[in-house]
Amino acid sequence: MKPASLHLDYLQIEGRTVPVTVRHNPRAKRMIVRVDLAAGSVQVTAPSRRGVDKALLFAREQREWIAERLQQVPPPVPFRNGAHIPYRGKEHVIRYVGARREDALTRGPVWRVRAADTDGLPEIRVTGHPDFVQRRVTDYLRAKAREELNERALFYADLFDVRPSRITVRDTTTRWGSCSPSRALSFSWRLILAPTYVLDYVAAHEVAHIRHMNHGPRFWGLVADAIPNFEPAKRWLEINGPGLHRFGADPVGLFAGGYRGNPSGR
Repeated sequence: MKPASLHLDYLQIEGRTVPVTVRHNPRAKRMIVRVDLAAGSVQVTAPSRRGVDKALLFAREQREWIAERLQQVPPPVPFRNGAHIPYRGKEHVIRYVGARREDALTRGPVWRVRAADTDGLPEIRVTGHPDFVQRRVTDYLRAKAREELNERALFYADLFDVRPSRITVRDTTTRWGSCSPSRALSFSWRLILAPTYVLDYVAAHEVAHIRHMNHGPRFWGLVADAIPNFEPAKRWLEINGPGLHRFGADPVGLFAGGYRGNPSGR
């Protein structure tokens, strides 16, 4: 049974506005507080629907523990006008340019502009209704990730003489890619935020698992045949990978539609 969301509130912790969601789960035996490090939010699971006030109080009593957990990651960066985000490892600025239909007809609702044409950082420009900036940028990045990962996975499949049964792109938080025994490949769309050589390494890594479903010497030898110097990409993910989950994080839907204010002013 999927836990049902009961209530939304906010905690002020060390100058940060932290969304708190209370969920009811009849299988829970006690109050449970979980900090989503990717989204910078708090979830409290309550065994009873009548325990909303107690759950919020319980979360407030755990402020110090929550603050310690939140210190492990920077604040979330929703996709909104003026936000700085990485794209293929390079810093870009999201720029909402208004509901200009001529741009949408010729370029689509979202497009990239090179730094040479902005006199500054490269930009990801968004048109249409302002409430849909978050969703449109997310859709754009997912599409780019799907396109790039599909191309690179098929490239390595030909190189390794294997054939994936399916290639999907998802919003996974525990792994960057996976390969099932049925040869189905799955990747995190957030790899499009990482440098190109990192995305390339993950694609080669997962395709190599079609041949070797382990991390033994033959597996790593196959990866090394395709990417002789893969260690820098592996280290980049270990160090910088967790931080990619904060980009586009909007745990309570403040920027997904209809709300453009400042939650701290509530």
